[in-house]
This record gives sequence, C-alpha cells and structure tokens, in this order.
Amino acid sequence: MIARIGVCSWSLLPATAKDLAQRVQGTGLDAVQLALDPVRTGAMPVDEVEMYIGAGGIRLLSGMMAMAGEDYTTLDSIRRTGGVVPDATWPANLEGARQNAHLAKRLGITLVTFHAGFVPHHAEDNSRDKLIDRLKRIADVFAASDVQIALETGQENAGTMLALMESLVTHHVGVNFDPANMILYGMGDPVSSLDILAPFVRQLHVKDAISSNAPDAWGVEVPVGVGEVDWPSFFDTITRRGIGADLIIEREAGDRRVEDVRAAAERVRREHAEQMRG
Repeated sequence: MIARIGVCSWSLLPATAKDLAQRVQGTGLDAVQLALDPVRTGAMPVDEVEMYIGAGGIRLLSGMMAMAGEDYTTLDSIRRTGGVVPDATWPANLEGARQNAHLAKRLGITLVTFHAGFVPHHAEDNSRDKLIDRLKRIADVFAASDVQIALETGQENAGTMLALMESLVTHHVGVNFDPANMILYGMGDPVSSLDILAPFVRQLHVKDAISSNAPDAWGVEVPVGVGEVDWPSFFDTITRRGIGADLIIEREAGDRRVEDVRAAAERVRREHAEQMRG
C-alpha cells in the first residue's frame, strides 16, 4: 500500500522557506523531501523552515544530501566527481553528513537519501572496498542521530546495487529507487530493476525519462507519463512486492515544475486506484 505522496523541494526551485511552503501548496500536496544542504549552510535558515513548513501543515517525509564537488555536466564528469568516491571531497562529505544528521534529527526527519557515486560492477575492484567503508561510516554517522540512509539508483545496474545492499545490510542501508535514473544513465529496465531491489526499497522517486541513442550520453528527463517508464507495470510491481515506501515526485527539467508535479500526483493517485480495484 502506498503510504504518502510528496515532492522534492529542489524540484520547485524555492528561494526561501516561505517560497517553498507556498510552492508545495501550489502542487496540491502537503509533504516534501527536503534538500538539507541549503538549510545546513544557512541559505535557507532552519528556523524559517520550521516556521513556514509547520505553519503550512507540510510534512517532512525525508531529506536529501548532495555531495561536495559533484559535476553533472556529462556522464564522464559525474563518474569522476560523484558521491563519496573522490578522495579530494571525502573529508568535506563526511563532515557534511555529520551536520546533516544533526539537522535531520532536529527536523524530525528519519530518512536521508543521496547518490553513493558510481559503484564498481566487479567485486574484485579494489575501489569497491573503499566505497563500502565510506558508506558504512556515513551510515553510522546518521544512525547516531536515529536516521536511516538510502542510496539513489541510476549510476549502477540493479544487480550491482543489490550486491552493494547485501554488503551493507548490517548497517541498515536501503534504496531510494528512481525509475527515470535507470533510463537516464542507461542502467536497465526500471520495472525489472525495481523487482530485483524491492526488499531494500525505502523510498521511491516518481520521475520519467527517454533514453539516449548515443553511448555515454544522458537521456532526457520528461514529465511523468511522457517517457519510457511503464507506469502501470511499475505500480503493479509495487503492489505485488508489497513495497510500502513513500512516493516522492521529482522534476528537474522544464519551466512548468508546479504544473508537472500536479499532473504527476494525479497519475500516482490514478495508478494507485487502479491497483486497488484490481
């Protein structure tokens, strides 16, 4: 059963906490996944977040942590700079995790998601052990504040992510499943990937995309229902596998963000109703 529907704060491009609250309300939703780093750095002061989010009756379903130095210009640039992989940004990312963990606890957030970076596909790759160690350290940092973490999909295929989850199972690390990212990064079919990762899914992003015809090139993000995600099969898998995770709508392109989120929310409700009737 679907628990709750929310929207990613960064999808709405808010300038202030008040602006965020108003834009969330404009989508017709009352829940959000909050980008923590603007709050951590003071760009969006935490006192204002508490005031306006509380006054608007908006629930904070989860948080998102961005890693220092990430460059999403090309697939090659994010492969080199993404997540906890680069040594140069690791100290800043660990400190950012500590601060975000305290912030999440203050705001009552119990789940924080982020990209781990490109996970090596082969177990014998020496860099894999270093990545796992760093993820365990971050998991321990958040666990000390009673916060769980979930790694966003896309930069590796489902089999590689499953092996990583099995390596991190004692640290209670889960998956934030994003079907569009599987398409954008060319990492496999979203529906079969969700089926594989179902036991570890802690949150789902609702986002759509069209794959690239060129190797090592981004796909294109599009409004939900316009892209290649098979939404009926996606929601059938959610129901069949008993995934009760929250659904968070993410829109990172286009100039009609609020309208696109509203339409996506309607699609989620419609698909859910179909599953209940089925």
